[in-house]
Amino acid sequence: MPQITFQNLHSLLLFLIFVIADRREGIGVCGWILVSLSFLLVLVTFPISIWTCIKVIREYERAVVFRLGRILSKKAKGPGMILILPCTDTFIKVDLRMVTCNIPPQEGRDSRWGYRIHSAVSAVANVTDVHSATFLVAQSTLRGVLGTQSLAQLLAGREEIAHSIQAILNSATEQWGIQVARVEIKDVRIPVAMQRAMAAEAEAARETRAKVVAAQGERNASEALRQASMVLAESPAGLQLRYLQTLTTLVAKNNSTIVFPFPINISESWGNSQGKIFFLY
Repeated sequence: MPQITFQNLHSLLLFLIFVIADRREGIGVCGWILVSLSFLLVLVTFPISIWTCIKVIREYERAVVFRLGRILSKKAKGPGMILILPCTDTFIKVDLRMVTCNIPPQEGRDSRWGYRIHSAVSAVANVTDVHSATFLVAQSTLRGVLGTQSLAQLLAGREEIAHSIQAILNSATEQWGIQVARVEIKDVRIPVAMQRAMAAEAEAARETRAKVVAAQGERNASEALRQASMVLAESPAGLQLRYLQTLTTLVAKNNSTIVFPFPINISESWGNSQGKIFFLY
């Protein structure tokens, strides 16, 4: 009768643990047999085989383990050391670090966005190439959203448009385990034809404002002249003084002899008191 040792009991216990775990995974009878044989192989070749069972996962990585083609756990393993069976288990490393991409310029609009994988299992199981698929979705989304916005809207509401694009991308890539961290619209370049049109529009606006200012000035000047004429009409003496002031101004500007007709009412009013007066400049 064979003797049962502590080592044999330990091996049997580990074997039962693997069998029970595999039973919950539903890999079938053949799968149990293969897993059991793989486990026995590890025990027979121990400690040499332990080096093929231990895998190191970095801090920024996670490992999705497959056993006979099925995902072993809904949660990725790592970081640190993990144990796998050499014959039945395979694993895929997934990098969880932030990825930053520049979207090719589209109609003079440059954009940049960053994303990271928050579910390694979804990124491996639900899409063939998560990075290529995410890039294509981002490119089509940016083209669709930016194409519907006018230049004025892009210049005025760049942040709001970026937030709306980020929400759309998060909704589209959630099933792939992707989280879009930020979306930036870096530069909005105006086409040459639009620059000319905007320059012509600005020039027309400046001319319009200049005409409005000139018209306002003429209206103010006309109003001032109207008020002055009303004042002079009410005071004949004021009109005569204004006439004399104008004569003085003209004489001061020109070094030539000018003969002006002198109003009769002024000469009569002065002549009655001082005699006949002639003005010659």
